[in-house]
Amino acid sequence: MQFDVVIVGAGHGGAQVAVMLRTQKFEGSIAIIGDEPELPYERPPLSKEYFAGEKEFERIQLRPAKYWDEREVTMLLNTRVVAVDSVGHHVTTEAGETIGYGKLVWATGGAPRMLPIPGGDLPGVQGVRTRADADAMKAASETAGQIVVIGGGYIGLEAAAVLTKAGKKVVLLEALDRVLARVAGEELSRFYEKEHRDHGVDLRLGVCVEAIEGETHVTGVRLNNDEVIPADLVIVGIGIIPAVEPLIAAGAEGGNGVRVDRLCKTSLPDIYAIGDCAAHENDYAEGAVIRLESVQNANDQANVVAKGIVGAEAHYHAIPWFWSNQYDLKLQTAGLSTGHDQAVLRGDPATRSFSVVYLKGGKVIAIDCVNATKDYVQGRMVVTAGIQATAEQVADAETPLKTLLPA
Repeated sequence: MQFDVVIVGAGHGGAQVAVMLRTQKFEGSIAIIGDEPELPYERPPLSKEYFAGEKEFERIQLRPAKYWDEREVTMLLNTRVVAVDSVGHHVTTEAGETIGYGKLVWATGGAPRMLPIPGGDLPGVQGVRTRADADAMKAASETAGQIVVIGGGYIGLEAAAVLTKAGKKVVLLEALDRVLARVAGEELSRFYEKEHRDHGVDLRLGVCVEAIEGETHVTGVRLNNDEVIPADLVIVGIGIIPAVEPLIAAGAEGGNGVRVDRLCKTSLPDIYAIGDCAAHENDYAEGAVIRLESVQNANDQANVVAKGIVGAEAHYHAIPWFWSNQYDLKLQTAGLSTGHDQAVLRGDPATRSFSVVYLKGGKVIAIDCVNATKDYVQGRMVVTAGIQATAEQVADAETPLKTLLPA
């Protein structure tokens, strides 16, 4: 097989490249290679609406089968790429097939980071990345008496919220001294800790897991103080390992992800990388090389790649934004708060509608908004514009953030 563009990865980014290529009137042949049996679908609902049974799978598919057929996008599903030949311009699949390309787009995301401890691979220990993962969690949770969630990031908190709403007994373990420690300030962390505890979650901070107990199936989680927490299901949400081994083996620069430039090109000819697995210089991280694990980033980089392939060169420059749904709370984030020197509370957390504005050197670099959509929309514009402001200016919830913008 030979295609003008081969996209490895059938997630948000990979699908968006194909969509944008056809939107840009690209007439060459396109193939998407995905290692799952499903057509491209949304990932965020896996730990939220889909897991909770609020959305059927068909509702989270990015496009119906008819869409791909009409646009002549070949879907090669249940297919895993294990090697890349950048000189011969082809990839090799696990089944030994060779697929040639003119341009290659690597959009593989990553695999859930699991616990490298005794019992970490026992049945009943579950990561969250695919539909199959979510289906396995749903099935196991229906009969589970107690569920232990390891990891106090977005995935862990969202899973805990869904399970608690379903009436399950949930213990959530976080190794650091607060939840969301890597992505938010202390004010937001403490708010979400209280919310989860108020909803009945047994939330424990600063705890280390030594082993998973059980013989043929998980029965408990042993901590480093030798306490064993009974568990019929363990959900692990501690990040991902970027799936870039074949590219690195082919000689691409990288390590924690594959390195790309402002055009999302790797160091190998005619090969791009996008999404969770792409390490890039980010203007909102002061030029630091980072990976962004978000739908927004995958889509933004996909658009850059599609334009580049059709000759309408574009540079990646997009404000990072994220969201998380827990209970009746909608968290919306714009910018990156890493390295902030001030976290300014805007509004009263007791009302369950407030924001936290992050400053660095007097510049607004990020905002977290809980049930505060107006703040989010205006705050995103302020962060994008790189506005200087004082703590007093952003703290007044009665004054719209848009007043900080130039006329």
